[in-house]
Formats: sequence, C-alpha cells, structure tokens
Amino acid sequence: MKCFYHPDQAYHAPATFLLRGQPSPSPEGPVRAELLSKGLAGVGLTLTTPAKADSPVLRKRLEQIHTPRYLTFLDTIYARWQQLPNAAEFVAPNIHPCGGGHHYPRHPIGQAGWHLHDMACPLSATSFQGALASAASAEAAAEEVLNGAPTAYALCRPPGHHAGPERAGGFCLLNNSALAATVLRERFAKVAIIDVDLHHGNGTQDIFYNRSDVWTGSLHVDPSDFYPFFWGGADEEGCEEGVGANINLPLPLGSDGDVYLDALAILIDHLQRYEPDAVVVALGLDAHKDDPLAGLKVETEAFVEVGKLLAALSLPMVIVQEGGYPTEHLSANLTAFMQGFTA
Repeated sequence: MKCFYHPDQAYHAPATFLLRGQPSPSPEGPVRAELLSKGLAGVGLTLTTPAKADSPVLRKRLEQIHTPRYLTFLDTIYARWQQLPNAAEFVAPNIHPCGGGHHYPRHPIGQAGWHLHDMACPLSATSFQGALASAASAEAAAEEVLNGAPTAYALCRPPGHHAGPERAGGFCLLNNSALAATVLRERFAKVAIIDVDLHHGNGTQDIFYNRSDVWTGSLHVDPSDFYPFFWGGADEEGCEEGVGANINLPLPLGSDGDVYLDALAILIDHLQRYEPDAVVVALGLDAHKDDPLAGLKVETEAFVEVGKLLAALSLPMVIVQEGGYPTEHLSANLTAFMQGFTA
C-alpha cells in the first residue's frame, strides 16, 4: 500500500486551543505526523511525498466541497487580521452567529466568527499552507486508487471531517475525506465514506447531505454528550436526493471495544446495501481509551479487527487519517489497524 504525506503540513502548528474555557496545549500538532509515521513503519510502510502541496487542480476540486468565500477567507484572513489594532498573533473568533446569521459580514472579526465554528482552529500566517498540504496528501492517495491501485493511505493533519462547506471546527480546516471522495467520483459512480472516528464527521455529512452519489456513515459518541454536540443523531438521514444516504450510529459515552466493533459491523452492513464502487475510510484512532480526547474505551487490539472488517469489503479504498492524538499508544494503534487491514 502506498502512503502519502506532504511535510508542508507542519506549517499548521497551533500551540493552544480553548478547552472548557481554558487555553490548553493543542493535541493537534506536527508530533502527530511523527507518531503516525512510526505506526506505519511498524508494518513496513513508508511515506511518499505528493508532487505538489498546492495546484490549480487541487483548488478546483476543493471548490466542489467548500464555498469560494470560505477558501478566500482561509487564504486571506491572516493578513487582514494583522491590520486590526491590538490583534492577537493567531486568528480566533470572539463572536459567532448562534442560531444562524442572515448577513455575511465584510469585517475580519465577523468573518472569523462566521467561518471558525469553535475555538479549536486558531490560524497562523502559514495555517492555510499546512491545510493545503494535508488536502494534497488525501488527493494523492485518491489519485493512486483512481489510477488502479486497490488501496492507498493519506497521513493528514490537520484532519478534516469537521470542516463543512464553509466552516472550520474541531482542528479541521479542509475536508480531506470529502476531497478524496470527490476525486474518486471522477471515475466511480457511487462512493461511500465510512467514518470510524470518536467524533461525528459533521462537516462530511453537511457536504453530502443532499446527494445520493456519495453515501456517508459514521459511528461516534452520542452528540448529546460529546463534541460536535449539534450533529450526529440517528435521525439525520439526508435530505432531497440524499435521503437514506446518511447513516449515524451514536454510541453511549464510555462504550468499550465490543460495542464499538458491533456498531462498525452494522455500519458496514448499511454501506454494503448502498453498493458503492469505491470507499473512503475516515480513520480516527481517537476511540482508544487513553486518547487525550477520550470518550470511548477501545483497546489497541480492537483496531486490528477494524482493519480486517474494512479490508473485507474488497473495494477500491482510500484511507484518510482523521483523529488520534499523541499518547504512547498512537503509533501502535495505527500499526494494529494496518496489521488487520493487510492480513
């Protein structure tokens, strides 16, 4: 299996995020790439650098999943932010259009509140460069499968599944899994995205919610008790042409590996009924019991079974890294998944 990672991802390296009202060290930083790379090495896999971290083709593909004004915001906000009096070093919102706004603002502070859904996505001068490199890694993996490879893996950080059409959140700026699905759609008529992250992939759901050509399925901690809180209920089934093409399986907070794997088997059954031509796996490893954002109690060994269950689909597949944050177990969790997947 070919694995892709562009080192320019390191350009996005937020020092802190807001947790329970307190500035806290951000778990989403370049060290994640080091630990995940070690996990790949545990099964003899090495990383390939995509030819480019940005390109006109990538920008056009991103415009299929994100609005032009959101992409312009990410590209230009830092320079405009720094022109404000007494501006912080990082772009961070202090107001949001709670309940839904009716007017799109021109002012940088208003745009930051519109596009940055929470306080986990502070933007530096080079954050967009890092996010583009992450997206380019997902694009390269999808192109590898588009060109005939059975599987490919993208090491992506920042992750992407909380990023919606014009919203960043949960450490995510650009939706890498949605991008991979968009690339696959250039050849395959029906694509499924199966999200096994601890958190609901609300951005991915929003992007494809009214479409039937991309199925989205997610198992995650019940949003009644866990981030992202406002999306991820079992009653969210899609709309318009997408009715029935979105499946959510919320799990009780603190569920163990047996519950997690049982839910995955059910989610895979739903996926197979959709009969996709290709699959994107939004691979979160933060379901592990010791993850810094822990909400489940999954052991490392369970990720072997996750890999086996997904490999058994025997479909063209792009694996896109989503969550999974620095602990002594993160490398082993990816190694376990890959051992199961390649068994």
